[in-house]
Amino acid sequence: MILVVLGTWIGFAAALVGLIGVTLIRGWGAMGGVAGFIPFSVTASFSLSVIPLFILMGYFAFYAGLTRDLFSTARSWFGHFPGGLAIATTFGSAGFAACSGSSTAAAAVMGKVAIPEMLRYNYDSKLAAGSVACSGTIASMIPPSVVMVIYGIITEQSVGTLLIAGLLPGILEAVLYSGMIYVRCRINPSLGGALPKSSWMERILSLRGIWGMVVLMVIILGGLYMGVFTPTEAGGIGAFGALLMAVGLRRLSFAQMKESLLETGKTTAMIFATVVGVLVMLRFFALSGVTGAFIDVMLNAPWPPLAILSFILFIYLILGMFVSAIGMLMLTLPLVFPVVVGLGYDPIWFGIIAVRMAEIAFITPPVGINVYAVKSVVSGITVEDIFKGTFWFLGMDIFNLVLLIAFPVIALWLPSMMR
Repeated sequence: MILVVLGTWIGFAAALVGLIGVTLIRGWGAMGGVAGFIPFSVTASFSLSVIPLFILMGYFAFYAGLTRDLFSTARSWFGHFPGGLAIATTFGSAGFAACSGSSTAAAAVMGKVAIPEMLRYNYDSKLAAGSVACSGTIASMIPPSVVMVIYGIITEQSVGTLLIAGLLPGILEAVLYSGMIYVRCRINPSLGGALPKSSWMERILSLRGIWGMVVLMVIILGGLYMGVFTPTEAGGIGAFGALLMAVGLRRLSFAQMKESLLETGKTTAMIFATVVGVLVMLRFFALSGVTGAFIDVMLNAPWPPLAILSFILFIYLILGMFVSAIGMLMLTLPLVFPVVVGLGYDPIWFGIIAVRMAEIAFITPPVGINVYAVKSVVSGITVEDIFKGTFWFLGMDIFNLVLLIAFPVIALWLPSMMR
């Protein structure tokens, strides 16, 4: 934590601590073995190959103009409500989430399209920026989700089942955000007014721009749900389908193709390096006995299971303020996952809860990465105002979390119907 606060990237900080710890406990030979084995075992993993495919799918979808088409369609259907453009942004982000596994990328690309439009219609700048930053987190819940893949690999749960389990909670998230926007703007129209109502013909014609995305989403989710192909195969099909859309619409130049591949490589390298660094530190945890001791203490604590779960979620809330979402999950899951399962909670359900906490980490100060992603694509709105704009959405996140805890069936119904 000291290294992270000093500005060291979490992957390098975790690896440094882990290597020093292993050396102190087992010596230089063990440290060399850990340093040599873990990086190869991670990067050679077939399961992790789904990550660059999901990321590449998102870049191709962006260059195919899906963000603009989704926002335009959502505007036609919801623009006439109070706060309609912010509601359109939320549902547009949820639609783009079905083509992108990156929350930060979803926030950045939607911010380029939606925020200027909202400001043009005199929307409150905090509401405009906050809606983009927060609705971008839906990409971590709705498949394909990189965060969900990381959870599945760490906990050895079915990635396909996890991806399907995230669909209904992701839709619920979009509905709660939109409901909150509607109520606030209904009470205070100065936050965001209603646009002229589109005719039914205009609404139906607006669907032409998103048919490709819908087909792609149905193929991917349907294939996973029916067990036709694995998540990695779904990533390959999704990336290829998004490429076909971009080429077919004549919206993908050679330069954009190169940019997509380069950015996918950079993002994948960052994620893999984080995974490697954290796994090195977790090897130190295991050798030192910390992992086993923590599990024993938590399982033997004289508290009811819900109290222990609440304590774990509180730790996630605090940790998410200072550590990236993926780093946070990787650091904690080897410790808390055995505890949660030992308390009798469903591992798939807890995956949704953990991803929900990761989503909150994307927008909480001071390290809310989605806030800075939005700031990077808009001018005239301060970081402080964007954080203020996320306040009401954080309230909906907590309410969403309570619903998922009170009604696990929201997350478990679709997986229970899978073949």
